[in-house]
Amino acid sequence: MGPHRIPALALAADVVAVVVFAAVGRASHDESGSVLGLIATAAPFVVGLGVAWATPVVRARPTTLRSGLIVIACAAVIGLLLRFAFTDRLPLTFVLVATISLAVLLLGWRGLAALVAHRAGQQVR
Repeated sequence: MGPHRIPALALAADVVAVVVFAAVGRASHDESGSVLGLIATAAPFVVGLGVAWATPVVRARPTTLRSGLIVIACAAVIGLLLRFAFTDRLPLTFVLVATISLAVLLLGWRGLAALVAHRAGQQVR
């Protein structure tokens, strides 16, 4: 796989992470399994991802810790602000759980990718 495909795969991994976050959150609250409900739950956070991915830092090196922190900040802050704008409520517990969950998912795949890349580099030598 060429390096030109890494940004596309990284963006896909970020979107999957946010959809997983939304799906787990909906399931934990016994909300219906409708696709439209899942999209509505994930959408504010996907908008935050879009803002993060509009930055040159994330586009240039999407798998780095720095990029991951930018993605988390944008997804969490913008996602939570949009959620508040549409629901007119934002419990502190949701803010904490959402931010931590997004951090684990968005940094988690980056950490696994770094580990795999490191091990692959060791095997090549």
